[in-house]
Parts: sequence; C-alpha cells; structure tokens
Amino acid sequence: PKAMYEPVHGSAPDITGQAKANPIACILSFAMALRYSFDQGAEADRLEAAIEKVLADGARTGDLMGPEGGTPLSTTEMGDVILAALDASL
Repeated sequence: PKAMYEPVHGSAPDITGQAKANPIACILSFAMALRYSFDQGAEADRLEAAIEKVLADGARTGDLMGPEGGTPLSTTEMGDVILAALDASL
C-alpha cells in the first residue's frame, strides 16, 4: 500500500539550525513505512525497540528533559545513539 508518513509536529522553523529538534517522530514515521508499505514489520520492531532502549537509558533531547536534569542531546547526537542501539540489535 502507498501512504504518506510524517511526524505531525511541523517543521519547527523557530529552532532551524540550532540542533534542538527531536528526530524521534521522524524516525518513527519511517518505522511506520517499513511496517505498512514495505512489509518489514520485524525491522520496524527493531527500530522502535532501539528508540525505546535509548529513552530507557536516559537519552533526551531538550524537549524531553525532565526535572532530573542532565545535558540534552542535539538532534545529531540523538540520531547517533539511536543508530548505535539499532546496530547493537543485530
């Protein structure tokens, strides 16, 4: 099936070029494409599990920081830790 997969939060022009955008919704949109358009449910599961792992391990972008504090990851850093978790799942 053909479909459009996109995060619904918009393009965030107010933070363009600041490396503050959270890439998780965009990555999860790709997981939906894997599952529903490419019949790659196992790969979608692996991608979703990688995201769950990095969040469980405490990785956060600025918008996800809670009262416990810490240093927020940049857009690229969050993408990198998700890729590392995905690679580790092989």
